[in-house]
Amino acid sequence: QVQLVEFGGGLVQAGGSLRLSCAASGRIFSIYRTGWFRQAPGKEREFVGALIWSGGSTYYGASVKGRFTISGDNAKNTVYLQMNSLKPEDTGVYYCAVDTGLNGYNYWGQGTQVTVSS
Repeated sequence: QVQLVEFGGGLVQAGGSLRLSCAASGRIFSIYRTGWFRQAPGKEREFVGALIWSGGSTYYGASVKGRFTISGDNAKNTVYLQMNSLKPEDTGVYYCAVDTGLNGYNYWGQGTQVTVSS
């Protein structure tokens, strides 16, 4: 089992920045990659980006590429999502999730709300 807790959501004006954190506990040695997803009201869940722990590579969804950055801290078992140049359409509940290599993203956090005002 892996437990995930997200921190850092809130209200920000358009053009501003926020940093989300995702802290993992439990069988963290089994984590292959950590991803961030978001879901706006009435919309499907959207992939934001992910970090592959072995090698540290990252990749992003098209709507956030160039504005968002994912990084990881092994010592703290934490992944960060730095969000810059925020837009109202970035509003939603942000979730982190981990893939332990068995069947895609199989553990999810509770989510944190991000609201970007225009």
